[in-house]
Amino acid sequence: IKRRPEFNMNHRCLLEKINYERGIITLKGKEYKLKDTNFPTIDPKNPYKLTKEEEVVIDKLKSSFINSEKLQKHTSFLFSKGSIYLNFNSNLLFHGCIPLNEDGSFKKFTIEGIEYKGKELMDKFDSLAREGYFYREGNSQKEYGMDIMWYLWTGEASPLFGKDDMATFERYFIKEKETHKENKNAYFKLRDTENMCNMIFEEFGLDKKESHIINGHVPVECKKGESPMKANGKLIAIDGGFSRAYQQKTGIAGYTLIYNSYSLQLVSHQHFTTTEQVIYEESDILSTTSIVERNLNRKYIRDTDIGKDICESIKDLKLLLLAYRKGLIKES
Repeated sequence: IKRRPEFNMNHRCLLEKINYERGIITLKGKEYKLKDTNFPTIDPKNPYKLTKEEEVVIDKLKSSFINSEKLQKHTSFLFSKGSIYLNFNSNLLFHGCIPLNEDGSFKKFTIEGIEYKGKELMDKFDSLAREGYFYREGNSQKEYGMDIMWYLWTGEASPLFGKDDMATFERYFIKEKETHKENKNAYFKLRDTENMCNMIFEEFGLDKKESHIINGHVPVECKKGESPMKANGKLIAIDGGFSRAYQQKTGIAGYTLIYNSYSLQLVSHQHFTTTEQVIYEESDILSTTSIVERNLNRKYIRDTDIGKDICESIKDLKLLLLAYRKGLIKES
């Protein structure tokens, strides 16, 4: 936070806001009593300085993460196969949000003196996260990329976080629930509107009539009557449920989105308890399928993104064949 003042996160430097003698913390001009004031390793004059013992612990944790073969394999897979967003067959997939202002305009964020917003911001975050992972140690761009990766976890303009604050400290140490609130980005209020979806489609170069936004991050509370279909079918929210911790909140055990040449289908799954109970009750995993969109004219492979790539390859091969026939390329 201190190294990157442009992140505008100085308000999260909480340890310096504590009066250690009185056991209170000042947030947004208001004082709150801490539930626990036992901080034996903190020096009030320099609260962020680690003790030698703490430095040893941090070094060991860092070494464990860096040298974990499985963790490195999984992380490498995410960077080689994943992305902050995916544009596939006129479907725009992203986990959190496209950061917006309250008036519905794209939220700007300054990176190295340049303002980014919308698709450009998503692309820049993606690029910097990769630099943070792939660049060699000692490179200033690697350090900046790693800082951006941290910002993506907890920053206000992060498309992955989508909130103004991560109030973990407040929930642990302050009784007043007003401090626990994490305000969601305006995107989550506006995503029910077709206008917002159309604005995003235009930003990403997608057809407003055919495209969909496939969204996650915020669990869909089906038991309260919330629908995963938003904005007259332009946005589909399919987060929540597969994790058992969310099932009490959502009322179901998650969604599966199925896309084929005939239609776009959404399958909702009921809870699965144990194998023994399923056998004893002779039951099964119950799922409900609903048609989101039916293709009146069945789509062919050539209509898909992969099909378009195949068509380009065929075109290149035909040009290569023509070049051979004209003698422009000599056989070796």
